[in-house]
Amino acid sequence: MEFVKDMIRGIAIGVANIIPGVSGGTMMVAMGIYDEMIGAVTGIFRHMKQSIRTLFPYAVGMGIGIVGLSFVIGYLFEHYPFQTALLFIGLIFGGLPLLLPKVKGRRPKPAELLVFALFFGLIVGMQFLGTGKEKVLSLEPETVFVLLFIGLVAAATMVIPGVSGSMLLMALGYYTPIIDHINAFIVALVMADFGTLIYCAGILVPFGIGVLAGAFLVAKLIEFLLKNHERMTYFAILGLLFSSPVAILSGMDLSGTGVWAVLAGILLFGVGMIAASLLGKE
Repeated sequence: MEFVKDMIRGIAIGVANIIPGVSGGTMMVAMGIYDEMIGAVTGIFRHMKQSIRTLFPYAVGMGIGIVGLSFVIGYLFEHYPFQTALLFIGLIFGGLPLLLPKVKGRRPKPAELLVFALFFGLIVGMQFLGTGKEKVLSLEPETVFVLLFIGLVAAATMVIPGVSGSMLLMALGYYTPIIDHINAFIVALVMADFGTLIYCAGILVPFGIGVLAGAFLVAKLIEFLLKNHERMTYFAILGLLFSSPVAILSGMDLSGTGVWAVLAGILLFGVGMIAASLLGKE
């Protein structure tokens, strides 16, 4: 039963990572599995069996979320953006009861409040990055090297709560090309088109290696911060989390949002809150 719940948590993380403005790291925090995930990633070489056992159901779920649900979530965000956005905001804020005890116990220090404000402002400021000109991907050596680096940077932002890796990819012009190659890979797999499979793999493998390396390096940094500056780190995470609604709703055209859409959004916000509490780990 716990394996299934972990897989569902992984699906939520995977879906969050492909939606611009939504952070997979935030979903980990909201479900109370952030410390567990960071520990499993950083301990992969020291306690390989235990780490793989911990990460496997999440990885399966993330794969399903990224590959299987990307089309569905894309459709929902295109046709029901406000309602879908509030569902994810509900999922994020449903995890607050698990996170707030980390900073309770004494009055916040000025430095802690400053860190909260700085990280809140960082996410708000990122909304002005805009969308970069879409890049053309190829199997040229320089492109492969760039994809390694882009994967590393994207993973860093995916692991950090509140920072959307997909939004950063959009700003750099790599979001649509990467998604297009993932979709082309899936279609080629179904159609047994081995030429296209090999070509797409040549694009996606270096990006994936960069993602794995970036996730490990940033997890190491966050593990150090949680061990040595836990309370301060959680104030930073709270700043990132509270800025999530700004990131998710930023750039969304809400001019035609009617009363029924608002009511449906509020209902889905509640559904998200309940889902987060059911999926949350103490």
